[in-house]
Amino acid sequence: MLKNKKIGFVGGGNMAEAMIKGLLSAAFIKAKNLMVSDVVAERLEYLHREYKIRVTADNRELAKASDILVLAVKPQVMEDVLSGIGDLVDEGKLVISIAAGIHIQVIEDHLNLEGRKKVGVVRTMPNTPALVQEGVTALAVSAHVSKADLKVAHRIFEAIGKTVDVEESHLDAVTGLSGSGPAYIFMIIEALSDAGVKMGLSREVSNILTIQTVLGSARLALDSGKHPGELKDMVTSPGGTTISGLHTLEAGGLRTTLMNAVEEATKRSIWLGQNAKNEHTRKEK
Repeated sequence: MLKNKKIGFVGGGNMAEAMIKGLLSAAFIKAKNLMVSDVVAERLEYLHREYKIRVTADNRELAKASDILVLAVKPQVMEDVLSGIGDLVDEGKLVISIAAGIHIQVIEDHLNLEGRKKVGVVRTMPNTPALVQEGVTALAVSAHVSKADLKVAHRIFEAIGKTVDVEESHLDAVTGLSGSGPAYIFMIIEALSDAGVKMGLSREVSNILTIQTVLGSARLALDSGKHPGELKDMVTSPGGTTISGLHTLEAGGLRTTLMNAVEEATKRSIWLGQNAKNEHTRKEK
């Protein structure tokens, strides 16, 4: 599926590197068929040295040479990047964006050139566990993305974790849940480790116990297929230690706090996306 495809990454940051590492580790594609453009020469040198891929400082060179373009630049420079390569993106190419808040319509407006081209655009929201090939990526597609192109997009992101399909209107919720979610989990890990230290454990031991507990619990939830509530009940004995701890978590509003966090992060994502869209509309006038 990807064997003879040439993939170009516009931007060589951490997420682009995670995808490159995943693709090469999974043997989905050969290094000679991967290319990265970036404005930082040192970053290009590192990526070439580490992964033996092709690099360039010229986005147009990359656009010409690639069958699949992965837009991995910061949202605030996306429009300038698209405007610089728009005339080189024809209907034979697939465009994949990992930039938060940039709507498919904005990308299409810069690439379709007054409707003369029907370029397939896939908008995605990966998360940082992709850096260790344990991420999850939600994909939303434009009307011009074929079933074959969607399979290709899934294949690319399966190299760094799991994938799901969503409507573009749901990507803000994805951002609030899985996009921001690692930060919530890291805070929980930090708090649990601190609790272990408070109870007399060393920091090293407390960290190991906490991190492995979170990792093992996630694996159990994933592999068992059981509802989280059922798994929770398996640990909870009548009158035991766990139910006492759970009672304290309920009293502290853990469920409500986490739900509110996802809701607020989602609202912020909606605001940022709308703000970017309004700015795009203003520039077009």
